[in-house]
Amino acid sequence: MKREISFRVNGAEATAVAGGGDRLIDVLREGLGLTGTKEGCGEGECGACTVIVDGRAVNACLYPAAEIDGREVTTVEGLTGPDSTLGPIQRAFVECGAVQCGFCTPGMIMSTKALLDGNPDPSDEEVRDALLGNLCRCTGYVQIVEAVRRAAVAGRDR
Repeated sequence: MKREISFRVNGAEATAVAGGGDRLIDVLREGLGLTGTKEGCGEGECGACTVIVDGRAVNACLYPAAEIDGREVTTVEGLTGPDSTLGPIQRAFVECGAVQCGFCTPGMIMSTKALLDGNPDPSDEEVRDALLGNLCRCTGYVQIVEAVRRAAVAGRDR
């Protein structure tokens, strides 16, 4: 049964009609036009669809849309500044060449955001652990780990 749900996305109030098998990724992409969240596998294996719900990184392709009622959702679009400037994590990914084809990038950035929100000074092992659910075919992860470390330093230097 479908019903109207209310939630916050990227700091703004939002509503959608959801129920049954509706997924968060569909509400974000089709309902709200937030296409930065990518669907790679639809099975929660690749991490391209990673968003943050109430401070926790989740796979939007698996997350039931009806469960976002009353919650706070952050997508990659929510990390840019008010004038569309890149946020520190996004900037670090660009500077380190961690974006290559770009398909996995939004999910990687959102996993990084969740990590750094909970641990502003992670070790390389903690970075790799936080990114285990995100697959990248282009970078070999070296640039991604470097970008996360750079973003962590930028966050501490604020």
